[in-house]
Amino acid sequence: MTSNEFSLGAAHPQNGLASMSDASVNTDAEYLSSSPEGMAAANSDRSATPGRNDIDNMADGLLQQVQALQQEVNELQQTKEQLQQQIAIDQATMGRIVQEGLKELEQRKRELQISVEQLERRLERIREEMRTTFAGTSQDLAIRVQSFKEYLVGSLQDLAMAADQLEFPQPSKTPMQPIAEPSPEITSTPVPVPKFAEQTFLEQTKKVRALLDQYRNRPDYYGTPWTLRRTFEPIHAERVSNWFFTQGGRGAIRTMGSRLQNILIASAVVSILRSLYGDRVVTLVLADSPERLGEWRRGLQDCLGITRADFGVDRGAALFEDPIILTQKADRLQKDGFMPLIIMDETEAQIDLAILQFPLWLAFAPNPQTASYTRDWV
Repeated sequence: MTSNEFSLGAAHPQNGLASMSDASVNTDAEYLSSSPEGMAAANSDRSATPGRNDIDNMADGLLQQVQALQQEVNELQQTKEQLQQQIAIDQATMGRIVQEGLKELEQRKRELQISVEQLERRLERIREEMRTTFAGTSQDLAIRVQSFKEYLVGSLQDLAMAADQLEFPQPSKTPMQPIAEPSPEITSTPVPVPKFAEQTFLEQTKKVRALLDQYRNRPDYYGTPWTLRRTFEPIHAERVSNWFFTQGGRGAIRTMGSRLQNILIASAVVSILRSLYGDRVVTLVLADSPERLGEWRRGLQDCLGITRADFGVDRGAALFEDPIILTQKADRLQKDGFMPLIIMDETEAQIDLAILQFPLWLAFAPNPQTASYTRDWV
């Protein structure tokens, strides 16, 4: 034995003992393999105890498992380090984003504060101007405008009454013929008196029925002025036909329950009479308030395609609140060769007897079973 071998044995006594035991085991194995008795004893030992190869296989398996676990631990440590690095990067990025967002919010806050201050100063300036100039001046102006309006309305009404009461000399010339296409009824007499209920006026009856069928089946929404431009239902045609042929163009019909529906019926009557007699027909509407007269004016404009310029003392239509003034106007028109058509709103509870003398008048009678839609409730 050399000095190195001795030092190893001395440093590791267990290893030395293990080598001595291995040497003795090898000597015994040689002895047993060379002698029959030894071989028999070896076979008996193998049958009595497990083989050394199984133990080696178990040791190799355990060693491989240890190595696999060690490799897995190393991989997990690497993954942990990578995740820590990524978290650090994300935290730094998030901190930078938060800082930039805070700076932007602070900048917007400062801008909004400046805008709010400017608006507050502007509001105070406007309030000061309103307190010093606007309120008092506007109120005084409104009072003056209302007073002037009342004075102007009263003056115009007085002027209209005075003008209607004036007597003008009749011109020697015959009245100007209308531009519309002449019909046999117009040329026969200077001022024709319509008598639709009589059988002798068969030509007029056919034309009226044809116009009613046209309004109901083929409405012309873009026709000429004074032509009906709205949808005409059978119930409307029935009311108009009854007024022409049963009442002879003079009488009252039951209201449709709506002023707009009544205006539609009156517009159909005006359109038919205009088709028969042209510009000689002048429509005079009677209602008890300016508001209702305004509704009639707008409704006739919408249904007949006319404008505000068509309403006036010497125009195709006129509006009245006083039946006396309307009667005077109708009488003057009739003397001048025109045909006044008087239309009375549902709110007219009584008909002036002077109106009954004219050949064409249409009144809307309220339904006694229902309340009037035009009644003013207090």
